[in-house]
Amino acid sequence: MEGKAPKALLKAQKLANLLDTAVKLPFIPIRIGLDSIVGLIPGAGDALMLFVSLRIVWLGKSLGMPKALIAQMVKNSAIDFGLGFIPFVGDIVDIFYKANQKNVRIMERWWISENKHEVDEVTQKALSEWSAE
Repeated sequence: MEGKAPKALLKAQKLANLLDTAVKLPFIPIRIGLDSIVGLIPGAGDALMLFVSLRIVWLGKSLGMPKALIAQMVKNSAIDFGLGFIPFVGDIVDIFYKANQKNVRIMERWWISENKHEVDEVTQKALSEWSAE
């Protein structure tokens, strides 16, 4: 594994960024993503975004994450989906409740805890090479 993040985690990170923070709104320090934009389409938009959000959960499952963490990720996605059905308020809340980012953070914390020794070795090697220059 060499202390490098697996492809599934990297894909989840990219997808979460696209869904939650891809676009910076002008004049205000808020970032939104496709989830907030597509979620404006009543019903179908939220359903589509739930399907895409569950792709991140599936990537976590493919890494072998424990069922309790997968359940927490599904809960985050379900909350985001449910909030989307509240007219107007749900769309505003969706800008701030970034379920996909939350799910990726769960994946990252789990992966780091499982691979701490390898990550530490790679970091020490990189620091040694950097200080030798």
